[in-house]
Amino acid sequence: MTGDSWRERRRALQGDDPEVSRRAARLLDAWGTEERDDEEVEAEHRASRLAAARDYAPDALLEEELQLRLTGPDADGGALRFQWGNALLEPVEQLISAAAGTPVQLELTGISAGSTVVHARPVTTPAESTRTDALDAPVTSAASTGLGTLTALLDALESGRDIHEWAKLFDAVETVSRALSRYALDLGVTWYGADGSLRRTRLTERGRSHVKRLRQTRDRDQEITISGRITELRESGMVKVKTGTAKNAPAYDVRFEEPDELLRMRPGLGDNVHFRVRFRQQLDAMGIARSTEYTYLGPAAEQPPLPLEPDQSVG
Repeated sequence: MTGDSWRERRRALQGDDPEVSRRAARLLDAWGTEERDDEEVEAEHRASRLAAARDYAPDALLEEELQLRLTGPDADGGALRFQWGNALLEPVEQLISAAAGTPVQLELTGISAGSTVVHARPVTTPAESTRTDALDAPVTSAASTGLGTLTALLDALESGRDIHEWAKLFDAVETVSRALSRYALDLGVTWYGADGSLRRTRLTERGRSHVKRLRQTRDRDQEITISGRITELRESGMVKVKTGTAKNAPAYDVRFEEPDELLRMRPGLGDNVHFRVRFRQQLDAMGIARSTEYTYLGPAAEQPPLPLEPDQSVG
């Protein structure tokens, strides 16, 4: 029986015809499926197909599939709004790629009801596309590796656990989380592997709230000395100081809280300066620097070695 047939039986249970409901209930009870959802039924169906195929080809594999189930007040129609697609599909692909540690390309294969269910699969390479047997696929794809990592991460977020081991994925998952919150959507992720395996996870309001808590920042201050030559001056009270003559030498934007103080110094381009500055980082709960700032405190008498390099990753 196909997945659509199972869904028809379940819809009949919720219909207005008592006789149809009783007949469907007896069938479901006889098959022992009344407590299983569509994903579990589909997983069993795929496992049966794989077992039958391996009777003839022991190395046979199934075609991989990713299902994204969107639930929310506006998702009951089984349609994907364009704004949802723009905000969610590419970020999800980027999140899976980050989890896999290599680019993963996905392609849309369909949309179905049951809230809004997006069906997708990994894009095959030219070599893979020449295969004629749909059951002949890589045993472990990059997408499958990424979904394994992603499942563990989202499960940890939903349970409010520490996610430091996935710190490199935090920005990507935050992008998806913000998009879901914007449209009041929850995300269910189901992965059907080539070996018949099933992975499921989700990102609901509970997990998104945990992401927001982890994104909150705290200030960390440190006093350092910056020595070099002035390469840029701004009326707003900003001075760019380059610490060496090499093209790639570190440069720092030093902010004067009182622009008049900078004017009284009468600095010129190319002047050598020694500044005491407050180096402030805004760190989130993952230890990621979300912003850095250098604020002028006063002149420095000499040039000690800088204890740190400017954070090139922060815009």
